[in-house]
Amino acid sequence: MVEYSSPRGADEETSLTRHESDAGSSPHDYRDDDRRPKADFEAAVAPEPVGRIEQPAESVDPPKASEPQPVAAVAQAAAKPKRSWKRPILFVLLPIGLVAGGYYYVVGGQVMSTDNAYVQAQTIGLSTDVSGTVFEIDVHNNEAVKKGQILFRLRPDSFRIALEGAQAQLGTVRNQVLTLQATYKQSLAQIEQAKADLPYYETTFKRQKDLVASAAASKSIFDQAEHDLISARERLIVSQAQAQSMLAQLGGDADQSVEQNPFYLQAKSLVDNAQRDLNDTIVRAPFDGVVTRVDSLQVGAYLPASQQGFMLVSDSNLWVEASPKETELTWVRPGQAATVTVDTYPGVEWSATVDSINPASGGSFALLPAQNTTGNWVKVVQRIPMRVHIDSLDGKPPLRVGMSVVVEIDTGHPRGVPESLKPIVARLAPYVEQVKRFAAEHLHTRV
Repeated sequence: MVEYSSPRGADEETSLTRHESDAGSSPHDYRDDDRRPKADFEAAVAPEPVGRIEQPAESVDPPKASEPQPVAAVAQAAAKPKRSWKRPILFVLLPIGLVAGGYYYVVGGQVMSTDNAYVQAQTIGLSTDVSGTVFEIDVHNNEAVKKGQILFRLRPDSFRIALEGAQAQLGTVRNQVLTLQATYKQSLAQIEQAKADLPYYETTFKRQKDLVASAAASKSIFDQAEHDLISARERLIVSQAQAQSMLAQLGGDADQSVEQNPFYLQAKSLVDNAQRDLNDTIVRAPFDGVVTRVDSLQVGAYLPASQQGFMLVSDSNLWVEASPKETELTWVRPGQAATVTVDTYPGVEWSATVDSINPASGGSFALLPAQNTTGNWVKVVQRIPMRVHIDSLDGKPPLRVGMSVVVEIDTGHPRGVPESLKPIVARLAPYVEQVKRFAAEHLHTRV
């Protein structure tokens, strides 16, 4: 057993000895001790010599075969790196993935897809051409209606009175036309009578003239004969003028029916207009659909002419209004088949057809179109409106106006290699073939 000692232990022992000796001495003795020579003090406090410290030698004997291996040795052996195949596999799969992705990009792209599309339908605001008070509302909000069904009515009293007045006026005009025709015939008779009487008055005038010349008749008789002749001629002229005027009033044809007379037609138009106004007090559905916003119209409210009462949305005439980017319309043509999916009904598809493509972008018809002539011009991809017709709605869930849809159009034209990448692809073709052969050989060897 090796003993260890330190100088600190010797100092503590010396100090303890001094305190014990000082306890039994006087102060005078203590002062004498302080006057000891320095050599004696150093000798008194010097540490005792200690033996040589020997470190035990550590020797590691190799474990015998029969003894168990230490845990550290087993862990060190387990931590020894193994050869990994990840790097060669990644080296092979990465080019293959790039080639496969490029191939998919080149041969794909024949289906143009856009989600900037919404369901649209024929929608109108129901109104009338006459003003009046709402008398009755025959439908409820969100009710399905058929073409010709009555939706609401205006109070018809004033319009019915106007119609009756127009009909009375039409009867008066009819009687006037009949009277005019009879008067015209009478004028023709008077003309014929005047023509028949005129030769008589001319003969009488000539006779009296000859008698006056021979002094066989008086001057007064001659004057009377002259007056009668002039009156007969004037009556003929007046009768002809009256007949001509009445013929003009009869439309140039005195034998035409009363219903063809201009005065009668004018009066008949007033009757028709009054009848139309009366009919407009009843508003009917122009097509099949669903009425909405019916609550905005109330009984007793005054509805001005041409102001809409509520809305009617068609449930059969529907289409999709899509606005794809201009770069997506390269191979899209009217008549191409399309597939429509609605966000509301996942998994349900509607067959459709491209109906038409707008001749201008959506911003071209804006109230304030973009001015690209300034120096701060920034190129923005435009969107071109396009209408897609839904082929059939039978057996499908109901579509609502404004629903978000996704339109996929099969253009039948793959994307192809971009023009800017064709030279690079031509240069990389040999390397791609080498990678394919290396991958095939390497994988075959590993298997």
